[in-house]
Amino acid sequence: MKKLYVITGADGHLGNTVIRRLLERGERVRGLILPGRRPMFPDRAEYVFGDITQPASLLPLFSDTDGADIILIHTAGLISIADKVTEDLWRVNVEGTENLLALALGYRVRKFVYVSSVHAIPEQPLRVLSETHSFSADKVQGAYAKTKAMATKKVLEYVKKGLNAVIVQPSGILGPYDVSGNHLVQMVTDYVENRLPACVKGGYDFVDVRDVAEGTIAAAEKGKTGDCYILSNRHYEIKEVFNIIRSIAGGRKLPVLPVWMAKLALPLMEFIARRRKKRPLYTKYSLYTLTSNDKFSHAKASEELGYRPRDLYETIRDTLLWLRRKQAPAC
Repeated sequence: MKKLYVITGADGHLGNTVIRRLLERGERVRGLILPGRRPMFPDRAEYVFGDITQPASLLPLFSDTDGADIILIHTAGLISIADKVTEDLWRVNVEGTENLLALALGYRVRKFVYVSSVHAIPEQPLRVLSETHSFSADKVQGAYAKTKAMATKKVLEYVKKGLNAVIVQPSGILGPYDVSGNHLVQMVTDYVENRLPACVKGGYDFVDVRDVAEGTIAAAEKGKTGDCYILSNRHYEIKEVFNIIRSIAGGRKLPVLPVWMAKLALPLMEFIARRRKKRPLYTKYSLYTLTSNDKFSHAKASEELGYRPRDLYETIRDTLLWLRRKQAPAC
């Protein structure tokens, strides 16, 4: 049976990486990007200009399929390290997801893969966190986590209505091919450009975008209806990340600030970020995240999807190589 892969957020970090992998396999791909954006693979993939908050603009995603089964991978969304849920964040991450779910059910897509987040998993200190089917905005911290929890809950509601959907939940995504402003890639860039005066004590589970892309595609092929799959790696201290960068690209050793001191410095860091016209790397919520429980188990994804995350050294090495190529002047 012929397949058509429809990817929302087609120019996002994960979305464009998923498309790269599918094109390498010779699959037919149709990407959704916002009006005014430039397609990344115009000669190899189809593109639709639309907005997930405007259902009428999404209809071309489901037309002219030539009888192919549609596999919809929903990566589009807003990422935020703020505390409060804004109207835009809710409209895109929750209402936009429900718009796609309704259309997918109506058009009887073969498979719907929702890219959620480990942040949507209810927090439980000191425990290894594995997959759950219980999601609530009240059980997680931070605006992004709350919207992803609610959107994940809606996906499961549509499964009960008959939609063949699965959910993947990546941890902190890092890696090459980012053109959308990934916070972690920004952190690497800022260090290389000597813009970071210090790092903060703490860490998180960082995973390669290419491994998440592979896991997402595997979920489309092998994932069980209504199931969730954590796509994580392991915990890395922030200072470990910078030590890896130093071992590859050089640079100075950064002093490590305790979290309490970083919290006191937040107003200054936010002021500096505004002057540079950049988002602040550290906020109240991002500092909270660096000290939260990130003991995620990807055992289920490894067993059922063949998911195998790589070591972070390879991720950072390839990210630095990609950044250098991106910044190199055209001949």
